[in-house]
Amino acid sequence: MKRQFLYLTKFLFSALICCFFAGSVWAQGTLSGTVSDAGGEGLIGATIAVKGHGTGTVTDLDGNYTLKVPEGDQLIVYSYVGYATYEMSITVEKGTTYTQDVVLSLDNLSLDEVVVTGTFTGRTQKESPMSITLINAARLQQLSSNSQADILRTIPGITAEGGGGEVASNVFVRGMPSGGQYQFTPLQVDGLPVLSTFGLNSSAHDVYFRNDIGVRNLEFVRGGSSTLFGAGSVAGIVNYTSVTGTAEQDNKVQMEWAEGGRVKMDFLSAGPLSENLFYAVSGFYRYDEGPLETGLTTRGYQLRGNLKKLFNNGNSSLTIYGQYIDDNVQFYLPYPLANDDGQRERPEGNDGETVYTMLTGQAKDFSFDTPFGRFKSPIGDGVITKGGYLMVDLKHSFGNDWRLSAKAKTASYDHWFNLFLDGDGTHNVPETQASYLTDRGLPSDATFTYADDGTTLAASDLLFQNRILDRQRPMEELVGEAYLTKSIGNQNISIGVFASNTKAEDNNWISSFVGDFRNAPRMVNVAYTDSLGNAVNYSTGGFISGSQTSNRYHESSKIALFVGDEIKGEKFNFDIGLRWERAAGIISRETGVGSNTFQKGEVSTSDVAVAVAGLYKLSKAANLYANVSRGYFFPELRSVSFSAPGRPQSYEPESVLQGEAGVKYAKGNFAATAALFYVGLDDRRSVDFINDPNNPGNVIEEVRVQSTRTVGVETTINYTLTKGLNLYGNFTYQDHEFTKVEGNKEQEGNELRRQPNVMGMAGLSYENSGFDANVSSNFMGKKFANDANTVELDGFNIVRVDAGYKFSLGKDGETLRLGVSVFNLLDADGVTEGSPRQGDAQTGSSEFFVGRPILPRRLFIRAAFDF
Repeated sequence: MKRQFLYLTKFLFSALICCFFAGSVWAQGTLSGTVSDAGGEGLIGATIAVKGHGTGTVTDLDGNYTLKVPEGDQLIVYSYVGYATYEMSITVEKGTTYTQDVVLSLDNLSLDEVVVTGTFTGRTQKESPMSITLINAARLQQLSSNSQADILRTIPGITAEGGGGEVASNVFVRGMPSGGQYQFTPLQVDGLPVLSTFGLNSSAHDVYFRNDIGVRNLEFVRGGSSTLFGAGSVAGIVNYTSVTGTAEQDNKVQMEWAEGGRVKMDFLSAGPLSENLFYAVSGFYRYDEGPLETGLTTRGYQLRGNLKKLFNNGNSSLTIYGQYIDDNVQFYLPYPLANDDGQRERPEGNDGETVYTMLTGQAKDFSFDTPFGRFKSPIGDGVITKGGYLMVDLKHSFGNDWRLSAKAKTASYDHWFNLFLDGDGTHNVPETQASYLTDRGLPSDATFTYADDGTTLAASDLLFQNRILDRQRPMEELVGEAYLTKSIGNQNISIGVFASNTKAEDNNWISSFVGDFRNAPRMVNVAYTDSLGNAVNYSTGGFISGSQTSNRYHESSKIALFVGDEIKGEKFNFDIGLRWERAAGIISRETGVGSNTFQKGEVSTSDVAVAVAGLYKLSKAANLYANVSRGYFFPELRSVSFSAPGRPQSYEPESVLQGEAGVKYAKGNFAATAALFYVGLDDRRSVDFINDPNNPGNVIEEVRVQSTRTVGVETTINYTLTKGLNLYGNFTYQDHEFTKVEGNKEQEGNELRRQPNVMGMAGLSYENSGFDANVSSNFMGKKFANDANTVELDGFNIVRVDAGYKFSLGKDGETLRLGVSVFNLLDADGVTEGSPRQGDAQTGSSEFFVGRPILPRRLFIRAAFDF
């Protein structure tokens, strides 16, 4: 509660500072008019902004607008979701009124929509010499079902696994080897990374942030100059932009009900506080008993907000962002699937019902002694995140073609990542009662009874011994980025700095228990009489044993300098940029929990990234582009071992070379892109959690050094069949292989694990007269579960349907949309991964296969009010 009060105090104090400037006076003129479509229909909520300033407004219910414009030569930008952006130059005299009506045309594939990620100045997708995907707010709301993976898997070149539930999505970008999560694609919110360093522990970045209806759009920029920005992304940037207030009041409330006992409410309120001061507040509350039945309910909320102040004659804006989250969700790991000659599907449990998960509410109250006292497992709360951030974003135009952009953020989270593992580390599959006793050296006459009612298991009932891994991971971060841009003719030259300091702990506890084999297993007591006639309980209430296994602290500090030049010509656009960065780390690991002996050390290194890109305007409809970049990835601090006390091993950057060449085409009702790409990665330190071969039941981190090469092709298409009816899709083919694997030379030439060669999406959308509908299918081709390529996973489709009707509720434009959405319509149970704990030792030939299927079909019903 104290921490919540601290965040609220900071936010309100910052708001008062903004309000202090509310009386600023502008030297300005007035611009007014109407924004409409090709049919003359006024566009409601179209944005009109003064480029390079913080000034802007939106159109009213009839498409009319009035905008105060700073004195002098200005560029006015008209934009609306789904329409091509229009720009107009104007010279404004103080006190003069101007009129300008604008007609916007449909924008297939959003190629003419302005993007702000991976660029210093903001420009349209069509004129950017790299691959960009933009998803607007309406589409984000359709896609948000279970996790970030539901959104990201629709982006070309991304493999996203969401079988684990609402957080910790495994995200793989074309040609990049990893264990998933966001290793090569930092998750950003409003231009700064959620977390600027990966690898202090293994928590994915999406545990700190949830989507809500206060998100305006998502931009994914891959390759090219994205290497220069933020945390130094080598594969691309996933950036969510928040709604900020405008002169038009906007309020939204959405209620959601879903199968499996889910209730969620989202809200957004945005608008003016005074002439030059605007606000936006959004958030959600959620209660969920699913999507899988476990007996472990989850609930939580998030609040986000921002205040935006325009001042200094319209040349400056100051926006303060804040977030507080208090949320918990369950995380689903792989579990034993029935394996019939490679056909893997959800098995049948002892009770004759389908088994969807081995999570169980009966295991949530275990406790055990550690060197630091009695530890009670928080597994009942799953993945816990409490905390938030405060961010300041300052933009200023100096009036002599110099512009400043500066952002700074402080974040602090109390975070636990508690999960059920995928077996006992030795057997990992269901066992008969006889084999269970034999393999553990227990007497053959031992008894098995249910802990909840004392009844004896049927002789044919299978057992499953599993583990709980509780991981405490508090995190703190300070991060900032600032750059100056100078416009000289057709050039925009920028120079900037990025800095961050991130601290994180990683304290682990592991415990073992035994249950029967069913969905949400029942705990089992195992008891016997020893040779002396003493009664022995091998498991009590199902619990067998527990201990604390790690006590770690990692700290990362980064400093980067970057320079870039964006050149815009009549026929050619060019980008060139350079980034130098130094990374330093502090490592502290207790060698035996409670031993008071530590491995401590410091490491540091630096590297340079270079990006060059060009675009040729072949015609009004087609642009050709190419880019090449040499980037780097600093090894995860958790991957650094010690050669001797106080002597960490070498710490060298991992080199990434990328290239892409393609075409962007848009004419009439048709738009498409196509690109060839290459990705080469050298000396990657890959880190995996595997079962400890020397200490059964424990898990350890295994580090491998690998190099890879990938070539491929990527295409997107968007075709308007008729008014309101749109066909869209994307396709990616990639040929990838390991070119070096230290210690496993026989794996050289193997394909990258969990990366398909073929993936794509096809969809059809319709919107007319208040009715809207969308159906899409995501396809993921065959892939291998491990680096050894010993287990091949079949491809699968995920089909989604969303439909709704919008009712008018009043003369002032209030509406109600009633909608229904179905995730995984065909209830596919394709396996997204095997068991990372088994790694290269896993095979696909036994009766059971430990894997993680797609989450099952789920129906959502939504009511969204807009007023």
